[in-house]
Amino acid sequence: MNGGADFDVVIIGGGPGGYAAALYGASAGLSIAIVENDTVGGTCLNRGCIPAKALLQTAEVYRTTNHASDFGIVADGTGTFTADWAKVANRTTGIINQLVGGLSGLIKRRKVELVKGHGRLTATGAVSVDGRELRGRAVIIASGSVPRSIPGFDIDGTRIVSSDHSTRSDALPERVAVIGGGVIGCEFASVYTDVGVDTTLLEALPGGVLPIGPDPELAGILKRALTTRGTKIHAGAKVSPPGKSNGGLILGFETKEGSEKIEVDQVLVAIGRRPVSEDMGLAEAGVRISAKGFVEVDTTTMATAKSGVYAIGDVVETPGLAHVAYAEAIVAIKAILGENPIPVDYARVPWVVYTHPEVAWAGYTEAEAKAAGYDVVVHKHKFAGNGRAMIIGDTDGLVKVVAEKDGPLLGAHIVGPWASELISESYLAVNWQALPEEVGAFIHAHPSLSEAVGETMLAMTGRSLHG
Repeated sequence: MNGGADFDVVIIGGGPGGYAAALYGASAGLSIAIVENDTVGGTCLNRGCIPAKALLQTAEVYRTTNHASDFGIVADGTGTFTADWAKVANRTTGIINQLVGGLSGLIKRRKVELVKGHGRLTATGAVSVDGRELRGRAVIIASGSVPRSIPGFDIDGTRIVSSDHSTRSDALPERVAVIGGGVIGCEFASVYTDVGVDTTLLEALPGGVLPIGPDPELAGILKRALTTRGTKIHAGAKVSPPGKSNGGLILGFETKEGSEKIEVDQVLVAIGRRPVSEDMGLAEAGVRISAKGFVEVDTTTMATAKSGVYAIGDVVETPGLAHVAYAEAIVAIKAILGENPIPVDYARVPWVVYTHPEVAWAGYTEAEAKAAGYDVVVHKHKFAGNGRAMIIGDTDGLVKVVAEKDGPLLGAHIVGPWASELISESYLAVNWQALPEEVGAFIHAHPSLSEAVGETMLAMTGRSLHG
């Protein structure tokens, strides 16, 4: 297919979007090159999703072992446990190395050429890498994102850090301020609180926890859970640049209750991420860049304004999720192959926050469905009465389902144990516009957490078992 070009496809970036495009394209018979100036796997594998969830799993183990007596397990001595963070970091690094090694091997077996260096798009549509020019019939921009910061908060990797630093640190701060109550901020607040760090969460928007995204009722349950475990949460907080104290930082902030100052050992800036689109020759080559720095694309094909150039993942203004990048990679490769790709339905993608309790959702919230003009019916089912939830000692949370009256499912929202796994069934049902009675007819194993989903769907038919 390459018709004189070096490759069929040249990909700039080896993160989830880039390597997914390479592997999917190679399996379709395309010759592929990936240009990566760091390590394959990108932020997600090396500094984001994977290490963050490894830390959250450590926090779960720590939390569970310190409540072992609730299950009838009595330890000798004090009966308490401590977290050796150097060993935690070593375990996390081992997981990352194993996954990077497996991915590198898979890339090699698929005969994808990995080119180390900084890739730039030339005016002719080729990719220049440290003096070498790679020519492809198509180019995919998958350069990813980096953490955002705040004026006056100069990230030094020690006192003022980003999530990139926190996922790979081998030591815990005693007192931490997390700025940002979104997904990243909440996950780190959950980890730090559970392992005994004095944690303050500061969010500029009202609510304080997950102000954008999930149903507010779910966010409220997570906020209550974090507060109960010891997280100090301040909503509507306007922070000021920190000053130094003896061995720490003084951080001031204002809320509607007034001004306050706290002393911490570390400040984690977790206000989101920005696209990496600078110093790549994109605009000069004819690729349109938005004022926010995102590459503009036609989301039906992921094609940019430059013929033969596509963009996927965090560099595009779509949900910044690894699984969305995977889906966009498939769309781009199919478009390059001349097939008919099914565009990503961004309004229905599954979202997960891996806090304790976990939060997951897909589709409309109740408010969004009403705003869209639907006549809405809503049903909820708490985990408090679920046998499996009682057995594992984790009954906080609920399943909330939104549907059109006498019509299909519009959204599903779960807060509670293993919401990350339970959302899959609901995501399929919402995307296939299934009727509640159709999903309610599915048989769910007993005892299982998934019964909460089935009970909620069944209740929407007007009849129920335990609801």
